Amino acid sequence: MATQAETLSRQETNRPDPRVFQPFLRLARLLSGVEPGRSPLPDGRPVNMAVGDPQQPAPPLLAETVARFPDGWSSYPPFRGTPSYQQATVGWLQRRYGLPAGFVEGERHVLPVPGSREGLFFGALAALSAGAAEGRDCVLLPAPGYHVYAGAAAAAGARPVFVPATRESGFLPDFGALDPAILARTAIAFVCAPSNPEGAAADLARWRALLALARRHGFVLAADECYADLYYGAPPAGALQAAAETGVLDNLLCFHSLSKRSNAAGLRCGFVAGEAGLVDRIDAFCRVGGAAVALPVLEAGAALWNDDAHAAANRAFYARLFERAEAILDGRFGWTKPDGGFFLWLEVGDDEATALRLWREAGIRTLPGSYMVADAGLRPNPAAGFLRAALVHDEATVVPTLERLVAVLDG
Repeated sequence: MATQAETLSRQETNRPDPRVFQPFLRLARLLSGVEPGRSPLPDGRPVNMAVGDPQQPAPPLLAETVARFPDGWSSYPPFRGTPSYQQATVGWLQRRYGLPAGFVEGERHVLPVPGSREGLFFGALAALSAGAAEGRDCVLLPAPGYHVYAGAAAAAGARPVFVPATRESGFLPDFGALDPAILARTAIAFVCAPSNPEGAAADLARWRALLALARRHGFVLAADECYADLYYGAPPAGALQAAAETGVLDNLLCFHSLSKRSNAAGLRCGFVAGEAGLVDRIDAFCRVGGAAVALPVLEAGAALWNDDAHAAANRAFYARLFERAEAILDGRFGWTKPDGGFFLWLEVGDDEATALRLWREAGIRTLPGSYMVADAGLRPNPAAGFLRAALVHDEATVVPTLERLVAVLDG
């Protein structure tokens, strides 16, 4: 087996091909030409648990607010958003994380983006451009992890460094264990918490350590916190809390979205908050790429960030699904209830063969965990043997589907 240094040395020269690392393209190829079995639903239709696509309706507040601004579609949207959107996002950050007033200023530290995915992508481009003069060409990313991280590295011609996120590391990447020579070349490091797919939260001590590491080595910490309002115990800490203890936002970018919090994935509305100079760089890239948020969407987004009641109801919905999942899985497949998010992360042995079997025998579409590691040469693949299934359907769909999944895997 290769040493960590040998593995990382190889990784930093291995630039992924976007056609290969996109997990859902790989899944489509795996299942191509295979007839799905009859699902446990009354009509027998297939059940898609592969994609984290919320299936519950968005709050009525969304459509009601958009309808009040019919003339807003005629104008190009302001890239820095509106005062109402800036105030709403800052207000939510203060409520959610207990931030002191004035620490995050809407005009300087917040940029609306069409969902966290777009923000993460442009954030990587901004950090890599800022670090180019210092020879910073590495992107640190968790393995497994969201494919946009590796996609941004590939688009920028950067060197991705895939860092295993395993049970032993709390399902979060341990960047501090990397060779200092790699950290010195790092432009940006991505951390998703609660994590996708495992649902692991980072406590405040971990955020402190990550931010201190970023500042010590001069790279950007990109905190992907799109699941921040989907938690099943105490609210998880956030990176901004660690920054507030230091009094400055240096080296930090935090990404948030209404896709999961508000079941509003189609709205394409989120924001990035962090160091003012970095936010300005992302703004510049967004202006070139045209990634602005329309005025009616900004108004709807402001209304949703200002309303915590619907987010609490949404959280209760997912909590109920996890209660049912806990009873059905009953300790199987190495699964325990996550800190947040809405995914099951199941140990199943051969993940590709299992996903194929579930599709063929039960019409259940799931995602092989190994597909969430963009570096096909990483050995061992830290996500091999796991399966991701999204609990995004209603209880009447989830319960029989999970019961059938267990029956197939136990058979």
